[in-house]
Amino acid sequence: MKNFRTNACNVLVIGSGGAGLRAAIEAHKEGSEVLVIGKRIRNDAHTTLASGGINAVLGSRDPEDNWKQHFVDTYQEGYNIADPNTVEILVKDAPNRIKELDDWGMPFAKTKDGKIDQRYFGAHTYRRTCYAGDYTGRAILNTLLKKVEELKIPIIDLMYVSQLLVDKESSEKHCFGALAFDIVSGERTVFLADSVVLAAGGHTRIWRRSSSRRDENTGDAIRLALRAGCKLADMEMVQFHPTGMVHPESLAGTLVTEAVRGEGGYLINSKGERYMKNYDAERLELSTRDRVALANYNEIIEGRGTENNGVFLDISHVDKDIILEKLPRMYRQFMESQMLDISKSPMEVAPTAHYTMGGVVVDSKTHSTNIKGLYAAGECTSGVHGANRLGGNSLAEILIFGKIAGSEASKFSENLNFQRRNKEVISDANKELDILTSNGKELARPLQRAVRDIMWEYCGVIRSENGLKKGLSELMKIKKASKKIDVRPSAEGFIDLALAIDLLGSIDSAIATILCALERKESRGAHQRKDFESLDEKLKLNFIIEMVDGEQTVSRSKIKPLPKELVEPMKNFKNIDVDGRLLE
Repeated sequence: MKNFRTNACNVLVIGSGGAGLRAAIEAHKEGSEVLVIGKRIRNDAHTTLASGGINAVLGSRDPEDNWKQHFVDTYQEGYNIADPNTVEILVKDAPNRIKELDDWGMPFAKTKDGKIDQRYFGAHTYRRTCYAGDYTGRAILNTLLKKVEELKIPIIDLMYVSQLLVDKESSEKHCFGALAFDIVSGERTVFLADSVVLAAGGHTRIWRRSSSRRDENTGDAIRLALRAGCKLADMEMVQFHPTGMVHPESLAGTLVTEAVRGEGGYLINSKGERYMKNYDAERLELSTRDRVALANYNEIIEGRGTENNGVFLDISHVDKDIILEKLPRMYRQFMESQMLDISKSPMEVAPTAHYTMGGVVVDSKTHSTNIKGLYAAGECTSGVHGANRLGGNSLAEILIFGKIAGSEASKFSENLNFQRRNKEVISDANKELDILTSNGKELARPLQRAVRDIMWEYCGVIRSENGLKKGLSELMKIKKASKKIDVRPSAEGFIDLALAIDLLGSIDSAIATILCALERKESRGAHQRKDFESLDEKLKLNFIIEMVDGEQTVSRSKIKPLPKELVEPMKNFKNIDVDGRLLE
């Protein structure tokens, strides 16, 4: 007797953040019957945390800006290992997506003459970052949700996907849906679909300090993709923001905006030294994100940090009225969480895992994976950012490639000759949940914390061969322990089961990250090795992860050549003066 419900649609979208919603809108416009499912409440996606802005060449402030320069800025900032074709699509299409949002009612800041306003972000040659105050991500998500509601596209909240349904018996692997369970009731649903769009975020929550919130970005999408047979790329490339909160524990990693330093904040160690002069004497606290993150981390590990393993960020020398005018959110954040008046006392901060730059390998033009009928978009994919993300590109990415993935998934559905179904695959997926929903000796939450500690200790801002190998060994012990998880329904629902699968996703993501970090014996962008401090041109390539006989293996892939029209612009690239320009 079957123990699940069945729901069918043309295009199933997994993830209700910006990428998923934009995919759903496009698939609907193409004529498909679309369904969106997400493990969080629809207006609480990770997209809301992206506050700074979204990039597009509009020329509102700097008419001389052009898409080729946006390409050069993006590709160079990624240390030349991004997919050039993917980057080209992003920079060319971004203006269209901004205009679209504006037409849909997005509350962009405007110039006096009614143009969408633009400001500098770090490493941009021109002002090309559009914004809505300091809540750009929230405004984008609300705009997309309004459009989804207008089109009457259904969304099911609190639905956790445990497995993609992939028919592996034919010559070509084919995804025909997903198995999910309701986090509250535990009820299982088999979602049958002609095609699937995976848009379930990154894996930055597997570090002790992360700008992601609890139980989000735990590697859900990475686990689903790997188990389905997808390839991953650049998993070692995770961006660390220099300043995240240190305490209380529940808020550790929460972003402390770079605007604090932009308004005159000083970084000080426990000895009272303003140390950035030792790392970037010219730009000091307004240096680039990777350099400031390395400086903060170095001060901490060399014993000049605070008791809570942080450093001090002090803006108390600035007039309180200016702080309240320019940094009201930061003032409120510290007052409410710590009863700390930042106009009188310094903040404790430390680097925090901020953005996943690697992920699922997709085709640049279609955002299809190597699995038929499976597409991916957003932070769970690779290709755009390379070794370092250009501030403001992430929000552009979710719209541009969400649209492409939704359109292509719809076309795939329309051209499908017959609907694939495999009862055995569905049965196996249900058996896996049966096995997980059992009494065991281990609890998911402590094991997940152990993963986060391991990744912070051995695969954080600075890495080494010995540390990475030790971290991998410890992860394998946790992987073994994860087979004995205690999962029981409670008055709060099936949260234990969700936490258990979160843990499995975290383990898979962590192993993939360390394996790639071990192979990249150089320092490039966000990947810093203290035993290989220099950049190695022979390693200007991508490291690929895939499952072989149940184990993750690493291979190498050459970087695609630059389009002919971009060879000369890249040669003419000049180092950009980022003094006074901030990354968000």
